[in-house]
Amino acid sequence: MNVSYLAAAKDRVNNVPLLINMVSRRVRQLIGGQRPLVKPDSPNMPPMDLALKEIAEGKLTAEIDFSAPPRPSAADSLISL
Repeated sequence: MNVSYLAAAKDRVNNVPLLINMVSRRVRQLIGGQRPLVKPDSPNMPPMDLALKEIAEGKLTAEIDFSAPPRPSAADSLISL
């Protein structure tokens, strides 16, 4: 793992759990065949470093939706026989 890319990505996304989720999702996409959004440093650059570089350069962002769907009430979850 490239420590400089990690530090730059942490500067962009200061929420560590969110950063982990962003990197893991992007690594899966890269392994699945999606093209990188930045130029790799070398032909054999690991997908994790590519994902961190994309985040560090601002090519990937995350949107958080705080409007959660309503939770069912306790009365809705009871089963009547």
